Amino acid sequence: MDSNDINDLPQRLTDRKRAAIVSAAVEEFIAAGYDATSMDRIAARAGVSKRTVYNHFESKEALFAAILHRLWDASETGDSPVYSADEPLRAQLLALLTRKLRLMTDEAFLSLARVAIAAGIHSPERARDMVARIGEREEDVTAWIRKAAADGRLVVADPVFAGQQLHGIVKGFAFWPQVTMGQPPLSKNEQKKVAEAAADMFLARYERAASKPASKPL
Repeated sequence: MDSNDINDLPQRLTDRKRAAIVSAAVEEFIAAGYDATSMDRIAARAGVSKRTVYNHFESKEALFAAILHRLWDASETGDSPVYSADEPLRAQLLALLTRKLRLMTDEAFLSLARVAIAAGIHSPERARDMVARIGEREEDVTAWIRKAAADGRLVVADPVFAGQQLHGIVKGFAFWPQVTMGQPPLSKNEQKKVAEAAADMFLARYERAASKPASKPL
């Protein structure tokens, strides 16, 4: 072991402990629910002291939020697609929606979403915080809509509202039935069908007529 390895050892140990805490917390939240899960139980499952857990996460709420963010990030490879003035709107929108749908087929994410919703029912304040955190992660779609509108290719008075509409269409098929009714995650073909239908409905409502592709003569 060279000097660099020795110097990096404390950080590697810290990273391993953090990873163990997160993994243990995922298991505890899914098994026991949000309210019944405690930092003591998480520490015991992770094989660390409760002080160590608090050194990494200041509260159970912060730990739960970190788990949701990690699952979201793990489901998305590469940077989020950004608006391009030179590319067809439909292709860009499909790229964005495909990333969202990939997250919603992650069984761990769906399980934790069930935990979050159940916890939110008993605490409106907690529910508002969770919704706000999820909203932060959906900002890429709103940003794309805002830029396309500024470029004159979409006619959108309220990009946030339009983004919520689009998310509502997708979640109606790929999130709420799975979280509330136990339906299985969508297959790849089903994801493709939902993404294409959502993109077409959105563009039929908001795309500026002059920017739409000319229809082929019959």
